[in-house]
Amino acid sequence: MPAAQERYRRCMTPQRSEHTFTDSSGIHVHYTSWRVPEPRGVVQVAHGLGEHSGRYEELALALAEAGYTVYADDHHGHGRTGLEQHGGDHAKLGRLGPGGMHAAAQSLADLAELLRREHPDLPLALIGHSWGSLLAQITLNRHPELWDAVVLSGSAHRSITGMNGGDLNKQHHHLGKTGYEWLSRDPKVAERFAADPLCFGTRAAKVWGAVNTVRVLGRPSKRLGRDIPLYLMVGDDDSFGGVLSVERLARDYTVRSGLTDVSLQIYPGARHEIFNETNRREVFADLVAWLDQRLAPAPR
Repeated sequence: MPAAQERYRRCMTPQRSEHTFTDSSGIHVHYTSWRVPEPRGVVQVAHGLGEHSGRYEELALALAEAGYTVYADDHHGHGRTGLEQHGGDHAKLGRLGPGGMHAAAQSLADLAELLRREHPDLPLALIGHSWGSLLAQITLNRHPELWDAVVLSGSAHRSITGMNGGDLNKQHHHLGKTGYEWLSRDPKVAERFAADPLCFGTRAAKVWGAVNTVRVLGRPSKRLGRDIPLYLMVGDDDSFGGVLSVERLARDYTVRSGLTDVSLQIYPGARHEIFNETNRREVFADLVAWLDQRLAPAPR
């Protein structure tokens, strides 16, 4: 590696630290930062149902290497936030608490506002995966001014026909014994998920209840009031939403919301967690290239 590139790589080595803040619903939210010196931009990561921000370490390091400071929180009812809400009872993880789905979505906006205050001169992007991408859609309808770009991974059209509420592992159950083979072609991903005390696999309707499950439903707003770049990333073997659902979502953002920069990236053979897939280095490179084109000038 040339000396200049090596110096740049060392400069982008992130400082990892843990933080908390109290959001507008009174929940003590835990989040992690990966800060780089002189960042080109800031990226906020929103995780999926049944998991936590710690599973996004590799993604955060890839973004940091590209010059981005990264923040990822544990949503209501999840990870360290959920444990604190429920007195350390792992059996209650997934229960969202006061305000339910609406409060969980608003918490994303609360964190974005905090990051805007901390980095007033930098562009801010949101990456939402799975349930995090649904929360991102909900929050984007309400607060389009908060982000300069939005990435939705493993997402879906928020309609009854656009999301699989049944057995997500049905077409992959013969590939292993964990019940999480639908997540990735890498068997270690399923094994680590099954062994992680902060992860759980209960169906959404069971853990959230009927009211909060219904609150996930909706469509992109007709009047976003801002033309935001949007990147949709999905594996063609994703059993949650899948290609047809995400294509429908892309049409809604283009036709209903009037967005002029909507990109769709489909990965052949990839399952739900493209950031944990066997081709994740390709996924990271595509993501960084898209962010660079829309947020940041070329690195020095």
